[in-house]
Amino acid sequence: MKSIFITGTDTDVGKTYITAGLAVTFRKMEIDVGVMKPFAAGKAEKKGYKSKDIVIISKAAKACDPEKLVNPQFFKISASPYTAWKTLKTKPKVSTILSSFKKLTKLHDMILVEGIGGIMTPILKDYYVTNLIKAMKIPAVIVTRSKIGTVNHTIMTCKMCEKYKIPVKGIIINNFDDGYPVKELKRDLENLTGIKVLGSIPFIKDLSEASLYRIFKKNMDFKSLLK
Repeated sequence: MKSIFITGTDTDVGKTYITAGLAVTFRKMEIDVGVMKPFAAGKAEKKGYKSKDIVIISKAAKACDPEKLVNPQFFKISASPYTAWKTLKTKPKVSTILSSFKKLTKLHDMILVEGIGGIMTPILKDYYVTNLIKAMKIPAVIVTRSKIGTVNHTIMTCKMCEKYKIPVKGIIINNFDDGYPVKELKRDLENLTGIKVLGSIPFIKDLSEASLYRIFKKNMDFKSLLK
């Protein structure tokens, strides 16, 4: 079964919670799913994994893989890997990321890889998230939002996937903003990009496993996602 890279139109579009919801649902479908966030940044957690995002998605997948595999590099400032490199003098290690990913694929049937920032977030000079997805040889899912401006951001993201020849399984609308009516947004995104909208996830107050599973099972086209 193929792994999936969850990317977004920008930072803070909800990639982590989409990844968590997918992980819970796949697990309930009896798929052995693991998770990975190659690069993470920000304030470190006091216990366990440094990255809060890894804590969330690992819990959702019920995966307890070593931190060196699920999050090979953590930067203590909220920045792109490239900016963290220039500021902290810690160079992103792409070869380590790819090696860790390969090891994880031997531990699970499917790996959900959560990206950092948007699809053109720089990792090294002239090496972006797009390059990393391409090197992993896996398809992407694009997480977007419903606020005004999202059509522009989504089209640009899809165009970059096209340029880098990255297969896109579909678009997920994270509907936590005031903006476009979802029905209209779905229509326009599908017409303009030629890519299927897999579903729209409403704002989730209850982030329990039962709640995530119920909402994702109801609002997502998993049949198309797993094709």
